[in-house]
Amino acid sequence: MYKNDGYVRRYSESFKLKVLAELSKGNHSKRQIGLIYGVQSSTINEWIRKYDRKDLMNTRVLVQTDDEITRIKALQKELKLLKELLIKKDLDKLINDSYLEVVAKKLGYKDVQELKKNLNIKP
Repeated sequence: MYKNDGYVRRYSESFKLKVLAELSKGNHSKRQIGLIYGVQSSTINEWIRKYDRKDLMNTRVLVQTDDEITRIKALQKELKLLKELLIKKDLDKLINDSYLEVVAKKLGYKDVQELKKNLNIKP
């Protein structure tokens, strides 16, 4: 016995477009149209993608309180500051490494690691 003993349904292009037109009128929800025409909502979603009707996809509405908005802005400001500090730290390290290379070369060391070892500088 097969797991999927049901029928394979094939829908015509005109039927698909009719369902999408009905959905675009806005009189019924996607679920209601699926029940009327005997089509699953996931199938209707596939047709929406196929015919590039993004206006018919579900939209999300984000509701936020003033406290949440101020918290988000504060976190964004903090994130920006932390990114700037990280960039500054990376640039400082790059500059220090460049100085050490120049000093190692001028003092006759073969590389920066040998200079650090002789001066007891931790890597």
